[in-house]
Amino acid sequence: MNAFYPSVGKIRFEGSQSDNPLAFRHYDPDAAIAGRTMREHLRFAMSYWHTMVAEGTDMFGVGTVDKHYGATDPMAQARNKALAAFELMNKLDFDFYCFHDRDIAPEADNLTETNRRLDQIADLLADLQKDSGKQVLWGTANLFSHPRYRHGAGTACTADVFAFAAAQIKKALELTVRLGGAGYVFWGGREGYETLLNTDMRLELDNLARLMRLAVDYARSIGFTGDFYVEPKPKEPTKHQYDFDAATVIGFLRQYGLDQDFKLNVEANHATLAGHSFQHELRLARINGMLGSVDANQGDLLLGWDTDQFPTNIYDAAWCMYEVLKAGGFTNGGLNFDAKARRASSSLEDIFYGYIAGMDTFALGLKLADRIIRDGRLDQFLADRYASWNDGLGARIRAGQVSLAELERFALAKGEVETGSGRQEYLETLINNLIIG
Repeated sequence: MNAFYPSVGKIRFEGSQSDNPLAFRHYDPDAAIAGRTMREHLRFAMSYWHTMVAEGTDMFGVGTVDKHYGATDPMAQARNKALAAFELMNKLDFDFYCFHDRDIAPEADNLTETNRRLDQIADLLADLQKDSGKQVLWGTANLFSHPRYRHGAGTACTADVFAFAAAQIKKALELTVRLGGAGYVFWGGREGYETLLNTDMRLELDNLARLMRLAVDYARSIGFTGDFYVEPKPKEPTKHQYDFDAATVIGFLRQYGLDQDFKLNVEANHATLAGHSFQHELRLARINGMLGSVDANQGDLLLGWDTDQFPTNIYDAAWCMYEVLKAGGFTNGGLNFDAKARRASSSLEDIFYGYIAGMDTFALGLKLADRIIRDGRLDQFLADRYASWNDGLGARIRAGQVSLAELERFALAKGEVETGSGRQEYLETLINNLIIG
């Protein structure tokens, strides 16, 4: 299969000394780390929307990359995109891909014809998966691009739009199950508001939860055994989105009794837009038992929007994989490259350079995270810092065995108390030495 990217061959691991830009220097899929191969740890996935669909458009200009794949008819383009996607995945040695329904087939004038188109492309994708061994990491529905969703989908101000969104989700779930998807994602898109002047927030939040519950119930009824995810994002396209950050999403899921079915799909660029570090969002998901999957990308901190760049920050990748390893590794989730080549990077080869950079970055991040954990000094520092909570008064507080009055008596008898240094500079130097060597 060499029809769409003829200038690029199979990308192989050549080691850190290689100067071949179309080779892996750190990603060796069969290398064993912490009891698993890199392939098993990382579970890389291709984003169908950025890779096969996005043409480099932005709010100031039209596309710079031709994504017609040699066809003019929309369905012929969709078929060729599927063929090109599997050629790219085979050459990059990917095991998974993620898709929105509208990525894989164009929307028609009515829902019946749209669904028929989706079924046609799903037939092709199923055949390509069977031949290649590739799998769907997760599927989702695009509930934000069409003008009907300008006021939201699950949070729409009209019941008709809610019903249309539900029908679209139903079909996307069926496609995900048919293609063996391990997960299904809710990304808020336009589930938010521009102004509270025209917003019934209570009704919108209640309705969003109702839609998610309907989706879970239907999916389980047709045999879906994977994970549901919510992907936090604070803003853009709406001024305020209801899935603002990990803490907000976790609170929402627990409020509506959805926390047993849903986990989080954490994206690096969304974390920074929310004013958090990538690791903060991952840590919050992990300690709440909700770290499900990751969108691997990065943003430009000098820009205030979602730039979806391929990840090259070694520190972010290391701390991401640290949290994943501490969580016991991925179950159904993985690392989906929700990333695109820059608008000015307009050759077909550029997407390969982006994926290679991202895959190598996370492969190195995995090795460094394992090094930090095996070194043990960071874990020991934390254990020592919080040691007073393991016995004596601290253990009794944690067990709920003391009253406020008893704590007052203790404080009066103890007098002034002290706490040790946080030693942040020492810890940063320790991590630098482990990463830099």
